[in-house]
Parts: sequence; structure tokens; C-alpha cells
Amino acid sequence: MAQAALRLVALPPAPLDAALAFHAEYLAAARALFGKHDAVVLVFAPAGHEHRAWRLAAVQELAREASPCRVNAVAGSDEDALAETLAYLEAAPGVTGQLLAVDGKPDQIG
Repeated sequence: MAQAALRLVALPPAPLDAALAFHAEYLAAARALFGKHDAVVLVFAPAGHEHRAWRLAAVQELAREASPCRVNAVAGSDEDALAETLAYLEAAPGVTGQLLAVDGKPDQIG
């Protein structure tokens, strides 16, 4: 059982609309991965800082629910940085419930 990455595409630009779309379109898919993988990583596109709170809350609650499966999230668009961060998370068994920005842009945390 390895790590699964769930790419979240085409979320709306407004934070409340994006949170609604995440819960409606991706929550069940994320939960379905829990028993099949040791870890699940949600992959978000970059977004403004106003998205950070709902994204972090979702990832933290999913991590609590999924235990012992680990759940984390990354936000970014640089494929090399995403791949490097996914590899790090797969090899880091103590990391769960985190939201990481991978583009190195503080205003794009996410």
C-alpha cells in the first residue's frame, strides 16, 4: 500500500465556492482511498491566502478521520516541486494533517 495523490482540478476561485466544490466533488473520492493506501495527498492548484483556512481544516479533519492512514495536502503548479514534495511525504511516516506550499511563493500558500 503506497501513497495516493488526488489532484483537485477546476475548483472555483472564490474560497467559499471552492470549499463547497471540494466537499461535493472530491470528499468521497478522498475517503475511498483511506483503506487502500498508507497515505493520501490532496494536490491543490495555487490560490490566494484566503483559501488556506478551509483547505487546512479539510486536510486536518480528514487526517483525524483516516488514521492510521496519513492525509496531507500540497498546493502548487511546479511539477518538479510537486513530485519532490510527494516523494518526501511518502517517505515521512510521521507527517500528517499538513498543507504545504511547493512553489516557494508565500502569497500562494493556499
